[in-house]
Amino acid sequence: VQLVESGGGLVQPGGSLRLSCAATGSIFNTYAMGWYRQAGGTHREMVAQISSGGTTVYSDPVKGRFTISRENGKNTVDLQMNSLKLDDTAVYYCRIFTNPAYWGQGTQVTVSS
Repeated sequence: VQLVESGGGLVQPGGSLRLSCAATGSIFNTYAMGWYRQAGGTHREMVAQISSGGTTVYSDPVKGRFTISRENGKNTVDLQMNSLKLDDTAVYYCRIFTNPAYWGQGTQVTVSS
């Protein structure tokens, strides 16, 4: 399994970005997927998860601002990020909940004025 993230960049506070994660392999449809983030000097934290059936979970800091979605036919999972804040600055990683889990290489999101 290979996961490749895209869509990161520099955005001003209050702006929006959309991250996308493309997965190779035929197992994508049967596993939950997630987005995590890691800011400098901190632990990697869960941002949002989506089950194979589309049930979603969000961390409190992003609830109401971020939306995770998946398109099984295209093996992609996206993260729409709105109303971005300075604290959202981090490297964002895509994860598939296999055992062991697989991670993407990460994409940098920088929120700055």
